[in-house]
Amino acid sequence: MEALVKLSFYCFTAATISLALSALAYVGFAVARIRIRQTSLTTPQGQTFTATTAEYGVGYEGLGRFGSLLLWFTVVFAALAILLRGLAADRVPISNMYEFSMAFVFTASLFYAAVERKYEVKHLGAIVVPIALGMAIYVWTLPARLREVDDLIPALQYNTLMTAHVSSAILAYATFAVSFAAAVLFLINQKRRVSWLPSPEMLDDIAYRSVTIGFPMLSLVLVLGSIWAYRAWGTYWSWDPKETSALFTWLVYAVYLHTRSLRGWRGQRSAIILLLGFAATIFTYYGNYFFGGLHAYGGV
Repeated sequence: MEALVKLSFYCFTAATISLALSALAYVGFAVARIRIRQTSLTTPQGQTFTATTAEYGVGYEGLGRFGSLLLWFTVVFAALAILLRGLAADRVPISNMYEFSMAFVFTASLFYAAVERKYEVKHLGAIVVPIALGMAIYVWTLPARLREVDDLIPALQYNTLMTAHVSSAILAYATFAVSFAAAVLFLINQKRRVSWLPSPEMLDDIAYRSVTIGFPMLSLVLVLGSIWAYRAWGTYWSWDPKETSALFTWLVYAVYLHTRSLRGWRGQRSAIILLLGFAATIFTYYGNYFFGGLHAYGGV
């Protein structure tokens, strides 16, 4: 078992390295390349002047392809890290913040890679991949004891419920990261002021479709969490800080879907709601560190 745990850690190390290189490549691709042009002008009197202009164009295409390749390396190595840890623990490894965050790195990378493949745009990688990298770096800051495979406490021993509940949360957070990236680029590119970025219509569509996947998953998190809470603690809802923040996050994305579907909100207003939603997601992810509560065990 110890050998599998170490091998899992080495695979996650490889995933972190490839993710860091991928993030650099995506940022290099997304930042516009500046071309300086000099033009000689001659006046009727025979005087010659040199005019200098700066043109902005898409970044280096090779960096985008390199970033995508490295991202798939990240997906493979992160999957191996999760698989090996699962074999060592004889369960799905999502019981503490080390395992949860490692799973988020894998899911966010895979989901973004799928979105990139579908829409054939790489610019979102300059935001989504650094978010995943930030989570990978966070994993490295966690106490080394969390890397060990320990027996689960009684509250975590409802394996089917725990797996479905936590897995739904991971997928929801990953989709919200992509919708956040699309909203940021939309705000940058609204009214087509930045010609080399994807069109506002495409970015709006990516954000919406991501939320339509993440919102049902977050709804499932709340439902399954209530059932799990009743079995573990004897109550369906205790206003635990993580429960409350998850409910608030759900309400934010419900407002986004409601205003878009029934009131026809598009563009800037919807993008701002998505920024608020992702801020609420981050708070849900880490809020228990500041407020404690029933979810404080294992750093979860």
